[in-house]
Amino acid sequence: MAVQPDIKVVSVVGARPQFIKCAAVSRELRKVAREVLVHTGQHYDDAMSDVFFRELEIPAPDHRLGVGSGPHGAQTGEMLRRIEEVLVAERPDYVLVYGDTNSTLAGALAATKLHVPVAHVEAGLRSFNRRMPEEINRVVTDHLAALHFCPTETAVANLANEGIREDVYLVGDVMYDATLYYRDVAARKSDILKRLRLQPREYVLATIHRAENTDAPNRLGGIVDGLVQVAQQLPVVLPVHPRTQQALERDQLWQRARAALTVIEPVGYLDMLTLESNARLIATDSGGVQKEAFFCRVPCVTLREETEWVELVPSGWNELVAAFEEGRCAVALLRALDRRLPSVVPQFYGHGDASMYITNVIAGARAIPVAAVPYPSDSFTRLTSCH
Repeated sequence: MAVQPDIKVVSVVGARPQFIKCAAVSRELRKVAREVLVHTGQHYDDAMSDVFFRELEIPAPDHRLGVGSGPHGAQTGEMLRRIEEVLVAERPDYVLVYGDTNSTLAGALAATKLHVPVAHVEAGLRSFNRRMPEEINRVVTDHLAALHFCPTETAVANLANEGIREDVYLVGDVMYDATLYYRDVAARKSDILKRLRLQPREYVLATIHRAENTDAPNRLGGIVDGLVQVAQQLPVVLPVHPRTQQALERDQLWQRARAALTVIEPVGYLDMLTLESNARLIATDSGGVQKEAFFCRVPCVTLREETEWVELVPSGWNELVAAFEEGRCAVALLRALDRRLPSVVPQFYGHGDASMYITNVIAGARAIPVAAVPYPSDSFTRLTSCH
């Protein structure tokens, strides 16, 4: 498709999972349109932001809003104000938002109030837990969006159940695009196993960051107890999110975690992909890490009672655990160390060309009425591990 410089898309990102998704989509989008990249600053330090732009070769943001952290209302409101200023100046044809963060919601609200069509990547995901801020962000963004790019058939069905049946596209998962593209780069460039003195399949990788876990002392304590018990058998690597460290210090768990676990600073995408690919087991509350575990054929225990990536649980690739119930976390993790993965690999997330389909829809949407033409499910035929 030829470049159409008259098509302008403002892409709004702010958190590390969005940088990964943006890297995949921008690579295709900039072939056919002018992209203006807005970084809200939701994640703002080098370890949580700049390293991703360097490693993934994402173009430098055209607008850095520098909003930073804060309570949900204050953060979202300030993002809304600043994004609105950008959109008034840029006058885009579309605003592209990713996932379920406050940056996603603010971008969708600002665009809608200015009558700019919103395109939502990862539309239709639902955990059905309205206590999660991410769930509110997903639902509202989907009901504001003009184009809905769904990663799974379940996401399409969720939208239909909420009355959204037009302008819905089953495109696959852009994070799978990124995994396939960067896995060889990670294998060449990352030396994190050597630095941490780890052997493949002889450690557990853990990540904790969601508010439902970090804001609840009983849940956080249960997770730490479980990880400490596992660490008696295998090293447990814990890249610590800044919010998680604050919570551990608040609940007087920080010293215990540091003594028993391999606690490290947040890592870039290439190091994280290497850690995921070589782990014996992954324990996480992150939606993105759940999927990357599947892409890498590594067993996963999700430290939540529900997941938006529902396909992975009944198929045997993921297990949910109620971390707040005493002893449950340790039992689930120890059992999962010897779990045999299913012999059949389901074709849930496409075959690595979601970004191309998203770009084609956006590039054609100005001239062609957008209909509900899903990406055919029988085309989900190739799935390659990241080993």
